[in-house]
Amino acid sequence: MPDYTEISIRVPVRDEETAEEIALMAASHGIFTENYSDLERAAQEIAHSDLIDEALLAKDRGVSVIHIYLSRHERPAEAAAWIAERLTAEGVAHEIETQTCRSEDWENNWKAYFHPIPVGEKLLIQPAWEAPVDARGRKILLLEPGLAFGSGSHATTRLCLEALERLVSPGCDALDIGCGSGILSVAAMLLGAGRALGVDIDPMAVECARENAARNTPRTPLASEGGINCEFVQGDLTTGVSGQFDVIVSNIVADAIVALAGQISSHLKPGGVWVSSGIIDTREGDVLAALEANGWRVAEKREEGGWVCFISVISCIASALRKNSRGRPPK
Repeated sequence: MPDYTEISIRVPVRDEETAEEIALMAASHGIFTENYSDLERAAQEIAHSDLIDEALLAKDRGVSVIHIYLSRHERPAEAAAWIAERLTAEGVAHEIETQTCRSEDWENNWKAYFHPIPVGEKLLIQPAWEAPVDARGRKILLLEPGLAFGSGSHATTRLCLEALERLVSPGCDALDIGCGSGILSVAAMLLGAGRALGVDIDPMAVECARENAARNTPRTPLASEGGINCEFVQGDLTTGVSGQFDVIVSNIVADAIVALAGQISSHLKPGGVWVSSGIIDTREGDVLAALEANGWRVAEKREEGGWVCFISVISCIASALRKNSRGRPPK
């Protein structure tokens, strides 16, 4: 198997979101971030314990470390230089280190930083390789992201999951554009969707998503009726997608959201909603302009850590959605 280059980007915690946005532009297989600034609270919420490993307690609380991995064909030296240039242009203090590692090592190193994550009021993201934890009534989503983006730890993914909690109704159809690990598609099924379709340009992400759907099949409401209707296909944005859906979710980047704004309405059922995330707050205006230019209205906006999530509807039903106290698409 080929060797890969690990690029580690150290930035102040306050600049983490900006650095992640830049790193994602260079990372073909996503990123993972070390951030120990709120370690004690996270330990209480996730493990319900005050006992924390001494090695974790010794971590620098003021620094975030963002990791990406590139093959030699992806020109890691040029990527590191480009990231440094962009960070400098944004005024972000940074240190960048690179090292070569074997494929089998980097594919598993990130697991040390992925632990059970409660999201919203209904879901618990559970690493597939860890022993079961007390879910306290939450629906368990077993996940192994592998090389694909989407573990539930990033603010953009959490914003989408929280939106799906409120928007997915029993038996509805969901479309996940840029599905990555499949976490949002699988979550929709766990929350009661009748069908979920995920699309991603990365064939490895599609395979990863299929494996995660298989892990969770026994836990979905429709499993007792003979399985679930959860499918993943490789495609560019909406390429390869047919039919219409009640809920469409896109956790990608601002430029892709802008490109989708003029395409996606043909895939939305009357009364449906579009959840778009992966939008850094400095690009909010660009996305809003594209939405408005294509007949969308933002019915709800959520923010976390410098990232923005929009729940949008075709303008003629925007007022009806706002009146819906539960946030579900009006019938």
